[in-house]
Amino acid sequence: MTASLRIAIAGLGTVGAGTIKLLTTHAGDLAKRCGRRIEIAAVSARDRSRDRGIDVSAYRWFDDALDLAGLPEVDVIVELIGGADGTARELLERAIARGKHVVTANKALLAHRGTALARMAEAKGVQLGYEAAVAGGIPIIKTLREGLAGNRIDRVYGILNGTCNYILTAMRETGRDFADVLADAQRLGYAEADPSFDVDGVDAAHKLSILSGVAFGCEIDFAGVHVEGIRQVSALDIAFAGELGYRIKLLGFARPTEAGIEQRVHACMVPVGTSIAHVEGVYNAVVIEGDFVGRNLCEGRGAGAGPTASAVVSDLVDIARGRGQPTFSVPAAELRRLPSAPMARHRGAYYIRLMVVDRPGVIADVAAALRDQEVSLESMLQRARSPGEAVPVVLTTHETEEAAMRRALDRIAGLDSVTEPPHMIRIEAL
Repeated sequence: MTASLRIAIAGLGTVGAGTIKLLTTHAGDLAKRCGRRIEIAAVSARDRSRDRGIDVSAYRWFDDALDLAGLPEVDVIVELIGGADGTARELLERAIARGKHVVTANKALLAHRGTALARMAEAKGVQLGYEAAVAGGIPIIKTLREGLAGNRIDRVYGILNGTCNYILTAMRETGRDFADVLADAQRLGYAEADPSFDVDGVDAAHKLSILSGVAFGCEIDFAGVHVEGIRQVSALDIAFAGELGYRIKLLGFARPTEAGIEQRVHACMVPVGTSIAHVEGVYNAVVIEGDFVGRNLCEGRGAGAGPTASAVVSDLVDIARGRGQPTFSVPAAELRRLPSAPMARHRGAYYIRLMVVDRPGVIADVAAALRDQEVSLESMLQRARSPGEAVPVVLTTHETEEAAMRRALDRIAGLDSVTEPPHMIRIEAL
């Protein structure tokens, strides 16, 4: 058996502790699979006294994570600190500059700095592993980069945030509104005290931008992702979606178009008969459409100690085996800089919920606003009559351009009979 692969782990939170537990639990099996042992040489975290449920006394401890990059006996730095800048970024840059392989679960850092880090790593002849940065325990990076390497990828989409999926599932099952279910999610540990990155779609957008780079061989362009969250999804919308044969999911979509790479994250209605409509709770799912393979659905736990540690260790196994490959499917020097497709050019069907004063002529005014933008109605729902009072009216449209839909909604919002801003959710046929 060849010399051990010696690693240092920066960050001993949920994922760091889970990684140490996995490596120690399966040390013997991993040695057989790799042809060498994976040994933890050093660790770093802010609080040495914290009880993490694991024994770290056998490892060299460093209060400053940056010190790990200078250890001559360490082959791989595992960065599990988080954050798009600061210590995490500096640690990876220092480690790469010193010729060390790096493994990270840091989707924010990769979304903002991934292209530059890939170029640094490939120039130094080291690996940058990041399976754990996207979709937790689902091996989606390996699937795209290796299993489907013979395909042209036409589209990637999926549920990329377990917190949002849990909230939307619970809202549908209980009939409660967003704020109540979010509070429960925070109590259960599925949502952070400040849930903004999750519920505003930023976390999913980070992951989508990384998937785009792998799938389409392009530079990562987080700024080019259209991002919306789920704060505006109401229990009323979820109930109407059910009547119409849909479920509401926060999805990320990426595909090449004639106008550039379309990248978008937002709540949408998906037909209840589709597989992704039935991915519930904290689970993630990613659909890949390739020209030869067709459609593939990968589903699994998107976060947590075990699934994310599993992804971290998969990268360590590749490094231990000496398996080198480009970071994002093609050599970093060949990554294309592609324009972002404007969201205004997106075409699709739409769900619109209005609160209108129940009086004659209201629907005619709404229909005229849609007609003038050449938006064609498919259906209308109005479940109650309350003359003189505000009532919900739901419209669905045939496929139209987003810019036209926005212009029509601006006009509808200005009608005296409309009592609150129109609420729009995109409908995806999938």
